[in-house]
Order: sequence, then C-alpha cells, then structure tokens
Amino acid sequence: MSNVYDNILGLIGNTPMVKLNTVTKDIPATVYAKLESYNPGHSTKDRIALHIIENAEKKGLLREDSVVVETTSGNTGFSIAMVCIIKGYKCILAVSDKTKPEKIAYLKALGATVYICPANVPANDPRSYYEVAKRIALETPNSIYINQYFNELNVDAHYQTTGPEIWEQTQGKITHLFACTGTGGTLSGSAKFLKEKNPDIKIIGVDADGSILKSYHETGEIHKEDVHPYQIEGMGKNLIPSALLFDKVDEFVRVNDEMSAYRTREIALKEAIMGGYTTGAVTQALIQYAQSHEFSENDVVVLIYPDHGSRYITKVYSDKWMEEQGFINNCVHNYDEVFKTEFIK
Repeated sequence: MSNVYDNILGLIGNTPMVKLNTVTKDIPATVYAKLESYNPGHSTKDRIALHIIENAEKKGLLREDSVVVETTSGNTGFSIAMVCIIKGYKCILAVSDKTKPEKIAYLKALGATVYICPANVPANDPRSYYEVAKRIALETPNSIYINQYFNELNVDAHYQTTGPEIWEQTQGKITHLFACTGTGGTLSGSAKFLKEKNPDIKIIGVDADGSILKSYHETGEIHKEDVHPYQIEGMGKNLIPSALLFDKVDEFVRVNDEMSAYRTREIALKEAIMGGYTTGAVTQALIQYAQSHEFSENDVVVLIYPDHGSRYITKVYSDKWMEEQGFINNCVHNYDEVFKTEFIK
C-alpha cells in the first residue's frame, strides 16, 4: 500500500517546497519556501526529536520507563512529546514565559509536564529554562537531556535530511539558503551538506534584534549591549550554541519584531501560506538582504519556513496583540474595505 505508515513518525521529513510569487516579486531570483509545517508536528523540530531519541535508543540510553527532558520555546517540545508518545517515554519540558498559553496547552495535551521559566534572565541564572531543564534531568532517575543547543545530533539531523532534500528539490541549482537561527541546527546541518555539494552556495543566517549571534559571527566576541527583550519565539539567543556552525554561514541578517510581524501577515494574505512568526522573519531577511546584494534571474533562493501559523493566532495574527506591541500599520481594522465581519441578528 502506498502512502500508508505504521505510525505518525513515518511522516517526518520530505517536506514540500513552494514557489513564492507575490511577496518576492521585486526580486529577480526564483524564490522557494520549504514548508516544514508539513511535518506531522508542524515544524522542522520533528526531525531532531526523532533523530536524537532514536540515537539514544541505539546507544541503550533509553528504556521503557525513561524520561526525556528538554528546553524549548515550543516547537521542539511538541516534537519531543509526539515522539515520546509513540515510543512510550515520559516527557518533561522547560519553557520560557514568552511561550503563549495555547502552546503550553498543546504541550500538556501531548502528555508533557511543563515548567514555565522567566525569559529575561541570563542563560546561567538558575531560573532560566536552560538551567531548570539541566537540574530536572540531573534529579530525575533514568532520564536523558536532549540539550538541543549543544547537541551535535541537532546538526546531524538536518545534514542527513533537510540539506539533501533541498539539493534534490532544486536539482542542485540552489544559490542561496536563508534560515532562522535559534539553536542553529537547521541552518548548520543544511549548510554543511549544501556547502559540500557546492561551496559557492551563499548561506544566510537570520538573527533577531535583541540577540547576540550576528555580532558574534562578525567579531568573535559576545556583545552584551546587543541583548534586549524581543517577541519572536525560537529565534536568536543570548548565548552561543555549539549547534550553530558559524564557519558554514556567509552572513547574518538581523530583523526586528515589527517588520517580521508585518511580513508574516503579508505572506498569509498574498501567498496563502499560514506560517509562524519566523516565516515572516526569514522573508524579511531576504528582502533586507536584496537591498544591498544583487540577485539575477538565474539565482535560486530557498527560505526555510520552520513552522505553522496556527500556533500564533493569539500573537502575530491577532490585531489586539499587534496593537499592544504598537504594530498597527497593517491591522485588520485598517483595511475595513477588504476585511469585514458581518453580524447576523
């Protein structure tokens, strides 16, 4: 039987790519979006969750009553919880308080125990979600800590799957890859594979305004003055993850909350792609990059769209939330001639 699987984990990987036709119309290159929301957990993190857990099984680190612990902004947690259900493990997750309630509800619906930690504390603070996850793993018998930020298997998962898929889908014609950086695994693993195939491929990392990654790549030093709160989840960092292979990245582009939010909504309106906040961020990065770099008609650009917009309905897709942030330039009520809600009495 074709297209039939023993369980949902068989659906991970082999995600489609879609040509963008409107939001990138002023860029002469052909631009494709790789839709990682087509993974069963609706994000690219399904790849690393399965790869790391199955690697632990092969090493004999997991057994029937094992516990899997991780730090997550949401998506990795969904993926780990999903894999744990099928594999029969307990799942404990530490998240930041930037995580929206619906994401926490989703994690709990998948059977995870969730610890909510303050976001705006140093990474080495005992209250940070990094340190909380480490402590839980140390205190919990028969547990493993995924540690995606410092786990080389995070990179390897994308080296084994995402990179080869992109190469095959573009028939080796890709000239530029844009991907957001959080742990760095998606960008680094894909870049490592693609650079081996063609070292001339430009790898562009997308960083958040409020993160240290771009300046660290440029100077080799951590600039603490770069750090300030921001809203984009799962992107940027106030520490340097070893899963981010800086030597594979040609350049970083830094984007802010507001323009990324507008771009996320524009993609939904003009391309009919309901992407997450980082979908807008990576597209905004391409548009900023194009202002200082020339593209030709022969260039083939791939943007990795990491997750699905359904997880951001009360955030970037909410007019109320947008107004609370001061992002009001394209809220729905500003387009009443286009968007109308009719109440039937």
